[in-house]
Amino acid sequence: MKHSQKGKLYLIPTPLADNTLDKMVTMEMNEVIGKLDYFLVENLRTARRFVSSLKLGRVIEELRFEIVDKATKPQMVAALCAPLLRGKDIGLMSEAGCPGIADPGSLAVAFAHQHEVAVVPLVGPSAIFIALMASGFNGQAFAFHGYLPIEKPKRVQAIKALERESSSKKQTQIFMETPFRNEHLLLDILTNCQPQTLLCIARDINGESEMICTKSVKDWKTSIPKLHKIPTVFLIAT
Repeated sequence: MKHSQKGKLYLIPTPLADNTLDKMVTMEMNEVIGKLDYFLVENLRTARRFVSSLKLGRVIEELRFEIVDKATKPQMVAALCAPLLRGKDIGLMSEAGCPGIADPGSLAVAFAHQHEVAVVPLVGPSAIFIALMASGFNGQAFAFHGYLPIEKPKRVQAIKALERESSSKKQTQIFMETPFRNEHLLLDILTNCQPQTLLCIARDINGESEMICTKSVKDWKTSIPKLHKIPTVFLIAT
């Protein structure tokens, strides 16, 4: 069966911060969302609010939203994506940023490829890549590690391992934390990394309190920023 006989899976970016629609919504995005009736989303409230904010004349109650989040099992994806095989297009949305990047929506994308369904990524913001772009670190060799361990001993061990990996591979190391644990993570970085190690903190990307700044660990110790409950990406380089 060819792509033309099946639907398409559209990967639709969503805003990283409030009041930023004008920065990220494109004509193509409006056109695609304007014709879709079925969405796979990480967060129902965020997705519905985003579609409503575009003012495309869509009646939200007439659209179908199904959840694909960290609790979604691979065996559940086939049923969620079944409309693709019947010729129906589906929109995939992360809670914030680009679907499939640090996002469970990759399960749906994998299903599409397995069943020869066309995957159409739309242009939009990714906190990870914006942070890397603005860090001044190596953009040719980098690794994203998602969330570090919650337990302090394991988290400290992971931080030290990433610092060694950055040094040995000349590779930028990128990671994040649940916003209410940001300041605990930052303290562990400042306590356990070498003074000369460079740390970029990318806070509230695209938001009103945005700060993307690179300093040595030694210098950060004299000017610790407030990160509590603010989405933040951390990058280290040696």
